[in-house]
Amino acid sequence: MSRVCQLTGTKANNGMSVSHSHIRTKKLQQANLQKRRLWWAEGNKWVNLRITTRALKTIQKKGLGNYAKSLGIDLKSI
Repeated sequence: MSRVCQLTGTKANNGMSVSHSHIRTKKLQQANLQKRRLWWAEGNKWVNLRITTRALKTIQKKGLGNYAKSLGIDLKSI
């Protein structure tokens, strides 16, 4: 299973780790993914998702159905 958010598509970011002596080495900044079981009111069922914590905050604000619709994602297929 890849480390990608199922709703937003957020994935890892390439970055540089800079030491005190300014030696730069590559590092991978992973997305903060969590497995959650969320209630989908429109579909009247539970949905298991692997999503970022940022998406979780937005779901709490907007609701799962509205947020998925704004992203153009069909929750029936998940």
